[in-house]
Amino acid sequence: MKEIVRDLKEEYDALDAIVSGLDEKDWYIETPFFNWTAKDTISHLAYYDNAAMLSATNAEAFEKHTANMLSGITNYDELHKRVNSVGGKLSIADLLSWWRKERKSLILAYESLDPKTRLPWYGPTMSARSSAVARMMETWAHGQDIVDAFSISRPATNRLKHISHLGVATFKWSFSVRQLEVPNEPVRVELTGPSGDIWTWGPEGAENIIRGTAEDFCLLVSQRRNVIDTGIVYKGDVAGKWVSIAQIFAGPPEEPPKPGYRIKK
Repeated sequence: MKEIVRDLKEEYDALDAIVSGLDEKDWYIETPFFNWTAKDTISHLAYYDNAAMLSATNAEAFEKHTANMLSGITNYDELHKRVNSVGGKLSIADLLSWWRKERKSLILAYESLDPKTRLPWYGPTMSARSSAVARMMETWAHGQDIVDAFSISRPATNRLKHISHLGVATFKWSFSVRQLEVPNEPVRVELTGPSGDIWTWGPEGAENIIRGTAEDFCLLVSQRRNVIDTGIVYKGDVAGKWVSIAQIFAGPPEEPPKPGYRIKK
């Protein structure tokens, strides 16, 4: 758990360094992610960091938090507007202070847990380790929305191994969330990490194969890039279908961006 928590903190700090450098007006510029602003994005992260902290420390409080969040909500657009409006009411300085407070509390909560501890969430419970990786993925993916909006370059890191693993683990989910039959054929995933290491999942000799950089794979499964706009190569019908619908995150089925839409100019 120590490695996961350390890497989560580093992911938080990396995004904090980026947004702390934005001018006041930049916080209100729309990103490619459903036209959310940078302010919407950080509000979203702070809100769910708080939810994850409650999940890790007080199941009853998390249950009440969830009930309040969903009260009167009929669709995901309404939910996102409600969540993002919490930070939307704050000044930029106060929003950053809130986010920093929530993520610090969450880090402390994770540090006290066994990685196998089951935690409540919106749907099935998950392990503390999976919860921390999910927060890392969310932070990295929404960070991508911000760097894309401002054409900022950020280095790939070995933290992507955690997100890549989650991307592979959500293979079945990518099909089932669309009411599609989950294929029985295994898929071999071979990714090159930022340091040149090769990370693999799935059996050698599988007919279905996906290869590429870990960064491109994470951009693909988080739906921050269309597969055409990555260097991902694949072989086999199952692999081809997966890369067209991959979805690492929970919620209703979403479509990947159109080709060319999320390429940094």
